[in-house]
This record gives sequence, C-alpha cells and structure tokens, in this order.
Amino acid sequence: MRTALRALLALLLLGAPLAAAHVGSPNTFYEGAAGPYTVRVVVRPPGVVPGLAEIHVRVLKGEGVRRVTVLPVYGDQRTQGAPPPDVAEPVAGEAGLYGAALWLMESGAYSIDVCVDGADGTGTAIVPVNSLAVRREPMPRGLGALLTILGGLLVAGGIAIVGAALREGTAAPGAGLTRAATRRAWIGMAAAALALAAALAGGRGWWAQVEERYLTRELYLPAPLRAEVQDAGGRSELTLALDAAEGRFGPLLPDHGKLVHLFLVREPELDAMAHLHPVRRAGPLFGVAVPAALPAGRYRLYADLTHESGVAETVVGAVELPERRGATGPAEGLATPLAADPDDSWRVGAPGGELGDGWGMARETAAPLGANRDAALAFRVTDAAGAPAPLESYMGMAGHAAVRRADGSVFAHLHPTGSVSMAAQEVFAARARPAAAGPAGAEPAAGHCPPPVAADGRIAFPYEFPQPGKYRIWVQVKVAGVVRTGVFDLEVGE
Repeated sequence: MRTALRALLALLLLGAPLAAAHVGSPNTFYEGAAGPYTVRVVVRPPGVVPGLAEIHVRVLKGEGVRRVTVLPVYGDQRTQGAPPPDVAEPVAGEAGLYGAALWLMESGAYSIDVCVDGADGTGTAIVPVNSLAVRREPMPRGLGALLTILGGLLVAGGIAIVGAALREGTAAPGAGLTRAATRRAWIGMAAAALALAAALAGGRGWWAQVEERYLTRELYLPAPLRAEVQDAGGRSELTLALDAAEGRFGPLLPDHGKLVHLFLVREPELDAMAHLHPVRRAGPLFGVAVPAALPAGRYRLYADLTHESGVAETVVGAVELPERRGATGPAEGLATPLAADPDDSWRVGAPGGELGDGWGMARETAAPLGANRDAALAFRVTDAAGAPAPLESYMGMAGHAAVRRADGSVFAHLHPTGSVSMAAQEVFAARARPAAAGPAGAEPAAGHCPPPVAADGRIAFPYEFPQPGKYRIWVQVKVAGVVRTGVFDLEVGE
C-alpha cells in the first residue's frame, strides 16, 4: 500500500493530467443568456478541496451593467439556505470583464449563479461546476524548513521548561540547587523528551492516515473505461463497462438525450474520429455499433457522462479495432445486434473543411492562439455556391466540437454554450425552481436551439487552451439533414 501511495504521489507531483469533466482541461466555460444579457463565464477550479475558485464574467451584450454577483450553491443547498453572493469586481483595463474568487468547501457538484444587474434589468445564468480534488499541493521547501526549525525550537523549549520547573520550581528563594533537584530535572527532561517524541510519532502516524485517506478516497481519479470489440460475420459492436463510474457518483442522466457521448480517435494518426452514443445493454454494460467506415487500428476512447448528482466527467480507455472481414452470415457473437444511432457521426481522412456534396467549412479568424486565454473558436459553413448554409439543430445544439492535443494530454467536448453539461445545468435549474421542474429524464437542451439555429452558417465555441502545442479540432454541424465534420489543425503558443 505504501509503495502504491508513493507512486500515486509521484504521479500527482509530476503534474499528471487529471481532470473530471474533460481530460487535461479542468476549467469550465459557459456562454449564454443571463436574462437580457449575454455573458461568457470562465471558472478555474482550485484542484483541491476546500479551495479557492477563480471566476471571470465577461458581459458580451447588454447595457448599463451596474453590478455582477456570483453565488456558489452546493448540491441542493439552496433549499437549506445558501451563503450571500459575492460581488464580482470590474477588471481594470478590460471593459465588461468582472472577476471574483469563491471558496468551494465540499466535494461534488456546485452551481455558480451569475447574476447581472443593469439598465436592461436583472438576469441570472446557472453554471454547473465540478468541485473535486484532482491533485495534492506540495509544501514549499522554504516553508517546510521554517516549520521544522520552529517545531524544533518548541520541542527544545518545552523540555527546557520541564527541567527548569523541576530543578528550581521547589527551591527556596536564594537557596542553591541541590544534587537531588538537578537529578530530578534531568529525569523530568528525559521523560518529557520521550513523551514529546511519542506525541510526534503519533502525529506522524495520524498524518499518514489522513494522507492515505485523501489519496485513496477523496482524490478524484477517473474510473478506467473497459472496452471490448465483438466481431462476427463482418459486424462489430463495442461494449463498454461503466460500473466503476456509476458506482462513484450515482446513476447517469441523459445529456442531449443520450446517456453516453463516446468519442473514438485513432492513434497516432488522428485521421479517424467518431462521435457515437452507446445504449445500455444490461446493468453497467453499454453497447454501440461500430461504423463500418472506421479503419482498423488503436483508438483512444473518451466517454462523456453526466450523473444525477450533477457531476459531469470524462472517462478514458482504449480499444483495438480489428480488420473487418467480409460478411459471411449472421453475427453469431452479437445477440440482438444494435442498429446505428441516427445521431452517430464520424470523419475519416486528412484535415480540411470539405464537408462533401459541395459543402464547406472555414475558420473565420486566423488570429494567433495562446494558452490560458479565453477565446471563441469561430467557423462558417457554406453551400456549393459559397452562400451561407443554415445550420440545423444537432442534438439540441448548433454544433459540437471535439478538441484534442496531439499527444492526447488534452481532450474537450465543446458546444456553442461552452463546456458545461446541459443536463447538469438543468439539474440545478430545476432545484432553483422545483415547482416548475420538468419530468425526470426530459431532454435538457430542448428549446435551446430550435432549427434553423444559425441562418448565416456561423458557429463559435468558447474555450481556453490549457497548454501550448499542436491541437486538432473536429467541428460537427448538421446541414441539409446530414451531420458533417470539418477537421482543423491549430497551433497554440505560450
């Protein structure tokens, strides 16, 4: 156990890319309405619990903003009385940008209520945020040395006090010290040293237990995604085991009508990506038909999950897709083979904005990208004649984007509303208005993006790249009833 803990501790101190809602991309992004205002919210969680989260609110649309407040609400805490909101202060030199810091005291799911008050009225946006310990903060060497010196002085001072009390405390005023008193003082100091040593050993053992509990129970480590491909008669099905994920944060909640959003990315080529939606087979087992267009090879799997508790997470795994054989008969190995979900989509081939049938996609701006800077990744879709293509609703959104760093250390699933889970957002919205809450399991994104969602063919995704390097982004939109995917390579600087 100690060896395993030391290995885990080394992994954390080396900066392993542990994240809950995404891989290597811990910050939360939301862009949408706060009543009559349009806001972009960036939440940078502390990574430890309790910890201080950094909140930035940019008011993109709205007049005469007088005050912006942020309120953290844990679970169903609003029914028990939440703390008063904090005022977000204007950021000097940045018009429309406000900042605040909030303490997240518990592990689990919070909602950050962002309230904007101004000339256009008052509006609130609910932003779901995971509050999970994903790392262990090391103590600075200087502070450790200082505490060691101070602790040594306290121990030495305590022993000296015991010796002085036994040697001189009972002596008559003006009388000299006797050998008995001196002997008693030495014996007392030895006993005090032994007692303090025992106390220090006990404290060390207690701290080791606390650290072990933190590393094994409180620290969030994504559950491994176990996957297996069954192939018979030329048909393939991918089976996923999600028992570990459901066991930790509770049952799954549909997000955009799907319990699981699964992304497959072929490595190391990154020349094939699929966005699939497994369905429950039995218990914790989920299955999905593998598109015949996907080439054989090793694929990295990213499964986006939202739990009824409001926690959203991405679990990661890998699978090897075998070479397909010609169909020789029924798929004996697949009991009741699954039909493909009409919302499943994929792209095989080199990067480019060609969407097929003359449709095209281009990135609207080529401005340099930098790490840890919030920005909007904007694209425009055109038809065969070069005219703007009206975008239709794809699972309640104008589009979806998957962002991955070339080395796999970062993966994020984005929408025009950011990286938040719409299902988690609906969970907290329902708690804020329990009387008006819809039926359990209702599609949370319904009504957000009625088709056509963008007549001018434009779509943008708010995001902040956590690291510099080479990235690939797959942008998925629905035009003329077909889901089409554009692929773009991005270089992100410091």
